[in-house]
Amino acid sequence: MWKRALVSVSDKTGLVELLSPLAAKGLEIVSTGGTAQFLKDKGFTVKEISEVTGFPEVMDGRVKTLHPKVHMGLLGRRDSKEHMDSMKQFGVEGFDLVVVNLYPFEAAARAKASMPDLIEKIDIGGPSMLRSAAKNHASVAVLCDPSDYSWFLENSGNWSEEKGRRLAAKVYAHTSVYDSLIARELGYEGPELFPSGGKLVQALRYGENPHQTAAWYRWPADDKGLSSARIIQGKELSYNNLLDLDASVSLVREFSEPGAVAVKHNNPCGAALSKDLTKAVQGALKSDPISVFGGIVAINREVGAAEASLLSEIFLECIVAPAFSSEALAIFAKKKNLRVLAWPEMGSFDRKFDLRSVAGGFLVQTPDRFAKETSHWKFSGETPDQARQSDLLFGEKVCGVLKSNSIALVADGITVGLGMGQVNRVDAVEQALTRMRTHHPDLDPSRVSLISDAFFPFADSIEKAADAGLRWILQPGGSLKDEEVLAAAKKRGVNVVLTGQRHFRH
Repeated sequence: MWKRALVSVSDKTGLVELLSPLAAKGLEIVSTGGTAQFLKDKGFTVKEISEVTGFPEVMDGRVKTLHPKVHMGLLGRRDSKEHMDSMKQFGVEGFDLVVVNLYPFEAAARAKASMPDLIEKIDIGGPSMLRSAAKNHASVAVLCDPSDYSWFLENSGNWSEEKGRRLAAKVYAHTSVYDSLIARELGYEGPELFPSGGKLVQALRYGENPHQTAAWYRWPADDKGLSSARIIQGKELSYNNLLDLDASVSLVREFSEPGAVAVKHNNPCGAALSKDLTKAVQGALKSDPISVFGGIVAINREVGAAEASLLSEIFLECIVAPAFSSEALAIFAKKKNLRVLAWPEMGSFDRKFDLRSVAGGFLVQTPDRFAKETSHWKFSGETPDQARQSDLLFGEKVCGVLKSNSIALVADGITVGLGMGQVNRVDAVEQALTRMRTHHPDLDPSRVSLISDAFFPFADSIEKAADAGLRWILQPGGSLKDEEVLAAAKKRGVNVVLTGQRHFRH
């Protein structure tokens, strides 16, 4: 069946092993440029593409396979007399097998190539050959990925249109991802179209629950995201682990000071800042010592022995940080199931958008951003001092990554009570206060600041905070009843900071 092949690859992995048994059975190989020379050097008999087209490769190789004698050979239907007559009329031979992969555009994008160099890595002939062969998969087998070579050889003696369709479908997925990356690198911003396409990092054991299948993908040319983290030890990462790792790092990377964040079920359950990293880790763990059990901890500095000792005292699923000292790794090695990830780029990668699926499509938005200073704040009551401002800024970031409705109670750079995922704000306030009373019963409430992800529609939440002894609240404002709420706060001696910026997270 395999009489004639068109071969043009940039990735030559496995090519000799693929073609050797086929060539031994009489396969004619037509090839281009560097691929042809590579195969000749390996002892294959190869016909240059210019011998087929009667036209030399020109324009620095930009034009070499864009020719009717190539594409008629790829697209000609063997079951069509008209097609076969046309091929005979113009002296065109058909191809049975196409082995093509594309110029390394992704590698050039990762290497931050200049725009002229990047443009030269845009493959034109390759995708054209792949797409032509894939359209004609009833007659042509098409391979775009070296990982499929062994499967093809195993099945080549018992070929079918269904097997050809499997490879054809992969071609269109492959070229889709390739084109999506080019669109993004050239600066396409939409909104009419959204160029999407991911590359598999790994298949996951299951999704959120054991009966759900799942896989992890990365954006092409992404060399700083979570997939770049080095898994030093521990069990295979799960779907839920990955979500929690992302949530924990999304918060801890917002901190300029040494900080630690503990996450459980995609919500922070403890966060802390300190000039002393050990104290930050200690604060995050003690914020809610019950909820942190089985959680994930992210730290924005290198983890040393002191921090590792604290973290090893409780059961955790994962720990992620930019780096770990050898002493820290020796401590963690005693807990073989603990997943430890070193992610040097966790603070510098740029999340360009958030994407979520909905029935029949998906939603895309820019990521939430947090203010780094306070010039836009408005005050009802006293003006906070520097220490209080730091707590309020810290709490706003924590509150912004909690599921709405959310409330964060913070004191001296540590979360002391968190309320999240409630269908009304009063319940979120009560949940946060209950956690504060449970885990920090001796805490002076005058040190505590309350931060809300959205405005208070009524004064009831203010009353609960005042009854608990709190005297500082940060919220965006914007309710129709702001004046009523602020009047109630003033009456109870509660200072309110208005930011004008909401931080919902659904």
